Amino acid sequence: MKLVIFAFLTVSLAAQPAYDLLIKGGHVVDAKNNVNRVMDVAVANGRIAAVASNIDAATAKRVVQASGLYVTPGLIDMHAHVYAGTGLKALTGDLSVYPDPIAFRSGVTTMVDAGTSGWRNFPDFRERVIDRAKTRVLAFLNIGAVGMAPKGENSPSDMDPDEAIRMTEANKEIIVGFKVAHFAHGGWLDIDNAEKAGKATKRPVMVDFGSTDADRNISTLLLDKLRPGDIYTHCYSGRRLEVLPGGKWNPVMQEGRKRGIIFDVGHGGGSFYWPVVLPAIQQKFLPDTISTDLHMGSINSGMKDMLNVMSKMLVLGMTVDDVIKRSTWNPAQEIQRPELGNLDVGAEADITVLRVEKGQFGFLDSAGARYPGTQRFVAELTVRKGVVMWDLNGIAAPDWKSHDYGKTLKVFAK
Repeated sequence: MKLVIFAFLTVSLAAQPAYDLLIKGGHVVDAKNNVNRVMDVAVANGRIAAVASNIDAATAKRVVQASGLYVTPGLIDMHAHVYAGTGLKALTGDLSVYPDPIAFRSGVTTMVDAGTSGWRNFPDFRERVIDRAKTRVLAFLNIGAVGMAPKGENSPSDMDPDEAIRMTEANKEIIVGFKVAHFAHGGWLDIDNAEKAGKATKRPVMVDFGSTDADRNISTLLLDKLRPGDIYTHCYSGRRLEVLPGGKWNPVMQEGRKRGIIFDVGHGGGSFYWPVVLPAIQQKFLPDTISTDLHMGSINSGMKDMLNVMSKMLVLGMTVDDVIKRSTWNPAQEIQRPELGNLDVGAEADITVLRVEKGQFGFLDSAGARYPGTQRFVAELTVRKGVVMWDLNGIAAPDWKSHDYGKTLKVFAK
């Protein structure tokens, strides 16, 4: 009898599908691994189990037919504001956006909050949002103690790099760097304090360069103050002479790039204008990373979401491969998280399936001005840790006629 039972169990185990999910026939774009062709991607136990040609559909519990679609690592939005729910009328509250309602439908599996909190209120941010979100949320810590709370970034006495370092060391798995923004004073106190914290923790500084004057200028910032690997966000804002009169791209931007400075889109509600971005692209100044600067002031205006920003770069002449690389593998490297932004076997299964839709479309800049385009990205499927979180057209779902409604509707129970 024992032999019979053992044989039955052996046969049953052998009959179990090896994979929980199989995405078949999609065009895989994985910049880290130089993959850019039609392949299948299999998922098991929340991780990438195989990336190969023609994996047998019978080996998977659920199969997604992705022919004609792009299969990419989960998108990384490197500049967002998601510290919502505090009740404050500020980015540390009402002006932030909870991550889950927008991330997955936009193909995003990782959001990096860009300095909405500082060392004093980061614990609340983590408990309130980060630890509760299904989206992976990482953070740049603002050098101001309370981040983007009212007057939080303009109090020189409230900048304490030592406390910022301490908070970062206690939250190494979440805090990826430091943020400077909206500083309205002269001098370099904000940058110098952030750089002290960045050097001590070996993490980058992201700069939203605030007020400028004869001393506090973009040339000094990019050529003297920032380190290689630091990030200049809002690179197409045009507010700090990124583009010169007559449409010439400021040579100091190229010089900064040669020094290793990273240039991020950070579209936002007021940092992306066609008269700035068009000369930049025409003069071959492409962004290193594509990001949203997501907040309540940008989500329903010109920015909209990650896919809309990616689509703008596509319409401006970047290739699909370039746009995907700058939305996956590039940001993963820049925030020093090489386990993200790729489809390595064994990596956590964050996957986005994109359609490039053809048609007649219009795209808005931060002034509300329209630019025409004939293609745009649409997220068909978003997978986070092996779980389908967004399925626009049900490509991962069973047909309703074969679905067992008895599990949810008692009237159909067998």
